[in-house]
Amino acid sequence: MLALFKSAPLVDEQEQQWLIDTFMWAVEHFDSDYFLNQTQIILPNSQFFPDSVSSIEDMAKKVFARVVDYAGMQAWPVNLVSPSQLTPQVFPHFAFQDSLRGESATLMVPANHLINVSFNQNQINQPQDLVASFAGTLATILIHHVGVLPPGGKEFLPQASDALACYLGFGVMMSNTVYQFKGGCGCGYNPYANRQAALTEPQTLFMHALVTHFKTDNQTKKYLKPHLRSQYKKAQKQIKAFINDSANPLLLALDEQKVG
Repeated sequence: MLALFKSAPLVDEQEQQWLIDTFMWAVEHFDSDYFLNQTQIILPNSQFFPDSVSSIEDMAKKVFARVVDYAGMQAWPVNLVSPSQLTPQVFPHFAFQDSLRGESATLMVPANHLINVSFNQNQINQPQDLVASFAGTLATILIHHVGVLPPGGKEFLPQASDALACYLGFGVMMSNTVYQFKGGCGCGYNPYANRQAALTEPQTLFMHALVTHFKTDNQTKKYLKPHLRSQYKKAQKQIKAFINDSANPLLLALDEQKVG
């Protein structure tokens, strides 16, 4: 009888297992030391994005530079270009010394060409979508470079890119931009400005909550959209219960090393 009043988990058992497996895949292949010691939970505020801008191109350039910096990819030869300048390109091979990300990351051989990245001009009035889109693009570049498929294989690459963007610290904005409400009359709503999400809202929130479990973060709920806050709390509860019952040595070791 009491079971009737128990709330359902945010994600089902199969989704939970894939998300946790994908998080562990990210820890294994995308610089766990940087994640534990330097990754921040990036928030949509002036502390993280203090720049004033004078044009669409200026905004895109400054936001992109911030996202690259927070992702720890300063050493990566990525270059922002306008949409009209983006052409098909061959991904170059990189070799890094010491680590993939952070100040110690150094290219062993200079890249023979840059990786060009562009932006959606419609997202200028939806900066969280712009940030999340850039984060997803950088995640895709990281996956391409490492060359190790995520759990589930090639068909799960889009979902893995969203998950990895959360791992890079951008889970708040990834969660906030899965779906944009049209509003009462649709006034000002621009569907072309929305990023193309591969994970659902619950899945994205779960991955973000999994990341924040290992980080010092007291402000996530404040910056999530109101309808997501209770789901985030549910994800935290589900993750805590899972880790408490887990026998996964890597997950438990990571839990012991967490900051905060």
